[in-house]
Amino acid sequence: MWLAIVFIVVTILARLIPHVPNFSPLVAVALFSGVYLKKRWALIIPLVIYMVSDLIMGLHNVVLFTWGSMALVALIGIYLKRHKTPLAILSGTLVSSVVFFIVTNFGVWLGGWYTLTFAGLVDCFTLAIPFFRTSLLANIVYVGVLFGVYEFLSRKVVVARKQPIS
Repeated sequence: MWLAIVFIVVTILARLIPHVPNFSPLVAVALFSGVYLKKRWALIIPLVIYMVSDLIMGLHNVVLFTWGSMALVALIGIYLKRHKTPLAILSGTLVSSVVFFIVTNFGVWLGGWYTLTFAGLVDCFTLAIPFFRTSLLANIVYVGVLFGVYEFLSRKVVVARKQPIS
């Protein structure tokens, strides 16, 4: 449970402090939560992070799509729980990035930021590609750090517990 609280606080802070646009750990935390936390917490943690930070930063007409995409990413993580290999985690990161991109940009289009035509939909997705590159890079970096540090520390703790106390 302490890990969940740490993730909530650190991720909210990471979203609120000045950073490169779309370079945030939210997707990585949602994926990580799905892999390492119990199913209930895996869905709750990413949603709480997004909801709290959105309440602080200001709500917008795409929140249901951003929040929904976090739930979908957590579900991808839950699937990866049984397939936790470096290749599966990398694949899950790529799929999560694409899911977030598609769901949120579809929400932007439906929200009226572009004309509600096929051409408007194409414009919406085309103009979002630079943001996708940044978020994909962020997701790869943050997933690497989160999963790498967690696996490293969990192995060190197991080894330390097996060592006799002198």
